[in-house]
Amino acid sequence: MADSLIPHITVEPTSEAQFAVVWLHGLGASGHDFEPIVPELKLPASMPVRFIFPHAPERPVTINNGMRMPAWYDITGLDFDKRADMESFASSGQLVEAFISDQVDRGIPPENILLAGFSQGGALALHTGLRYPKRLAGVMALSTYLATGTTLADEGSDANRDTPILYAHGLQDPMIPIDQAMKSRDRLKELGYDVEWHQYMMEHNVCVDEISDISRWLQYCFSNKTGEE
Repeated sequence: MADSLIPHITVEPTSEAQFAVVWLHGLGASGHDFEPIVPELKLPASMPVRFIFPHAPERPVTINNGMRMPAWYDITGLDFDKRADMESFASSGQLVEAFISDQVDRGIPPENILLAGFSQGGALALHTGLRYPKRLAGVMALSTYLATGTTLADEGSDANRDTPILYAHGLQDPMIPIDQAMKSRDRLKELGYDVEWHQYMMEHNVCVDEISDISRWLQYCFSNKTGEE
């Protein structure tokens, strides 16, 4: 299975991994973007987490005049409800699911695997995680939006209806306005999802307080599987 995965970075814990986080970067970036956050999370040694940071394939992006860049899907316009190209979106969802399958093959059950993503990667994490047929540990959505909210009611997996979702956004985000993020959050709540919402005085980035909240939330998602309180 590992041979079929797209290029990625893996950060291993100091002891044998019991948990895994697949973390998806934003448009035009790479898996290196969030690699430095791992030590900043200061996760306890009793919670050995493997972090996987895939690199998105390069593709032409319509909204950027067709320029080729790392992208999980093509962005075809400004309307957040219609901007994601569904063909490339679905294709990238399969790439993410391959990482889940690989971790399962390596001995980590789906309920110990968490999907995370920033911006475009967050939209894909929400789409893939909430439709995945087996229970996951959680979905982390950072500075993003719900790209496929109109079909989620019909396509969402029963196994992940109550999976924890961490949704964090910047109040001054110029790329994805806070109002759009709140609209996505409210849609998730309308559908009954367990959303923990945080907002920060920042733009389209990650801040220190957010990293602290991410660490706490990861420990919450994984703690009942290690006996930690």
